[in-house]
Amino acid sequence: MFLGAGLPVCAFFCEVFLDILISGSTGLVGSCLCRFLSGKGHRVVPLIRRRSTGSSSISWNPETGEGNLADFEGFDAVIHLAGENIARGFWTSSKKKRILESRQKGTENLVSLLKKLKKPPKVFVSASGIGYYGSLSGPVTESSPSGSGFLAEVCKAWESSSKLLEQMGVRTVQARFGIILSVQGGVLKALLPMFRLGFGAKIASGKQMISWVSLEDAMGALLHILMDETLFGPVNIVSPNPISQEVFAKALAKALKKPCFLTVPGFLLRGEKAKELLLSSLAVVPSKLQLSGYCFSYPTLTGYFKSAFSSF
Repeated sequence: MFLGAGLPVCAFFCEVFLDILISGSTGLVGSCLCRFLSGKGHRVVPLIRRRSTGSSSISWNPETGEGNLADFEGFDAVIHLAGENIARGFWTSSKKKRILESRQKGTENLVSLLKKLKKPPKVFVSASGIGYYGSLSGPVTESSPSGSGFLAEVCKAWESSSKLLEQMGVRTVQARFGIILSVQGGVLKALLPMFRLGFGAKIASGKQMISWVSLEDAMGALLHILMDETLFGPVNIVSPNPISQEVFAKALAKALKKPCFLTVPGFLLRGEKAKELLLSSLAVVPSKLQLSGYCFSYPTLTGYFKSAFSSF
């Protein structure tokens, strides 16, 4: 259930209803976002590969950019979330190519199409990730430099593609998501079976910092971005309280009333994927969201877990 909290600034715009086009609408974030925005009174249209019979969606080909231009006219906002799943499968050379091209080329093609419109959207929000920063020590804000590694290179190429609309006066935002927590899917859902069996574990030293955000706040932040015209460029969508992996594991185990005493040795986690997803450390803070007045529904991990597992 999505709460109305976290949107004090947006409350001033509650009577403004937008026509919003959303790509990646079948994923965890996209499907929840469609329901969330529709529930707020906005008209939401999914952008999909193939139009379903009787569907109000718009179809296009992200590999080639082909689509009926007239279908794209008249939207106030476009939110672009589509991209190959990073966490699923091994990072083979072909997988890494799909990850990069689905983001870089897909975004380029969508932007190219939008640039041809008689009336382009007022705001374009393109997903990105905190992987942009690589692995850095100390607090990381939107002004922090880009890092190194595969994900950093993907994010840089991804964001560069999204900026091509700026020259047309379209407010463009790169939404740098942290780890999105939800019992409905993603990392948290994948961890639950092991933790419920009492096999919660610290990974390596456990000191690596995790920058997370609840699914509810990810939705709230995106709506806030749509409504607040002062927000543009990169915006970190993370909780204001990053935590270490060890603290995360112990908090999750405690919420499930299970022990957490195991350790996964770092030397067992080999390969580029493990290094970037499990062993990298980032303490990212949502500077722009906080300065613009966004109030988090779940600023702390314990508060989020208490709500998420209240029925357990």
